[in-house]
Amino acid sequence: MSSLKKFLKNKNYYSVDLVYTSTNHFELTAKINGIQGRFILDTGASNTCIGLDKIDQFKLTSKTSDIKAAGAGATDMETSTSSKNHIEIGKWTNKKLKIVLFDLIHVNTALTAHNAHPVDGIIGADILKKAKAIIDYNKKKLYLKAK
Repeated sequence: MSSLKKFLKNKNYYSVDLVYTSTNHFELTAKINGIQGRFILDTGASNTCIGLDKIDQFKLTSKTSDIKAAGAGATDMETSTSSKNHIEIGKWTNKKLKIVLFDLIHVNTALTAHNAHPVDGIIGADILKKAKAIIDYNKKKLYLKAK
């Protein structure tokens, strides 16, 4: 039987290395608007998110949102959104990414309390769905389908 890597390569998928952290998360590196950052891969997050404190770093234009965010023990968090952003994960790109912006201090506090590095944001199910993503947990790889 062919390996998953070979099978997916033949189906026009790219692989991206994942880092398994001390907090049992997978992290990856991605570029938003040409700026590299560290992100948690979160299949349970409906949207890709970046911390409010990273707006300038990633050259984001924000707009206040009525939507409240919740997750990782925090609820009713104020959010903003940023549209038409460019994301690169390995060789996979998207030029029309909508990002949810909110305070990630609760996430980064939990990470650093467990000797993990803080993150710039979260890659959510919106990207995973667009990229027809496949996660190989054993090999610590994320596969994204080329367009």
